[in-house]
Parts: sequence; structure tokens; C-alpha cells
Amino acid sequence: MAIANMKSLALTMLMLMASIILISENHKVSAQCQGSIPNLISKCSTFVQQTGPENPPSADCCAVVMGLDIPCVCNLVTQAVENMISMDKAVYVGRTCGLSLQSGEKCGSYTFP
Repeated sequence: MAIANMKSLALTMLMLMASIILISENHKVSAQCQGSIPNLISKCSTFVQQTGPENPPSADCCAVVMGLDIPCVCNLVTQAVENMISMDKAVYVGRTCGLSLQSGEKCGSYTFP
């Protein structure tokens, strides 16, 4: 059990570091949007992992999500980011937190269902 938890923690940390590197390389991002990304990663990454069940986000995650500039964040979503997270879970988290994500809108190459 402890080994499984360590592997999960290591995977989460790797995802966080990769996401920060990928996102920080996007030089077109506004300071306001860029400032929200580290909080988004630290508070919400466990809820958008590709593996595992869909889990309701924490209050801390929702607090960050509700302060996001969604169009700005969606401009950061590259294919590499889409390969690291579950976009379906990201939409679930956003909607569960109270965001109005309209069907048919795009975030990266992903279209909201």
C-alpha cells in the first residue's frame, strides 16, 4: 500500500512539474492568467488525472477554478497538456465548481460536451 501511494505521489509530482514547464513556456499569457496556473495545478491536479475515478473537487480547488479566466487558461491547453490530464474530468471539475462551460465551446483542441 505504501509503495502504491509513493508511486501515485511521484506521478502527481511529475505531472505538476511537466505542466508548469509546458505552461510557463507560453509567452503570450497575460500576467493575470499566468498567476492562476500554479494554484490551479497545486489545488486541482489530483481531480483531473487520466487514471482513477471521477471525484468531486475540493473546496480549495473550486476556489481557484472560480477565479480563473477560462478563455485565457484554454489558450494554454496544448496537445501535450491534453495528453497529461483528462479533459472530461477537467470539464466535470469546472461544472461541479459552478462554471458555465457551454457545450460546443473549445478548450485547446477539446470541445466541451
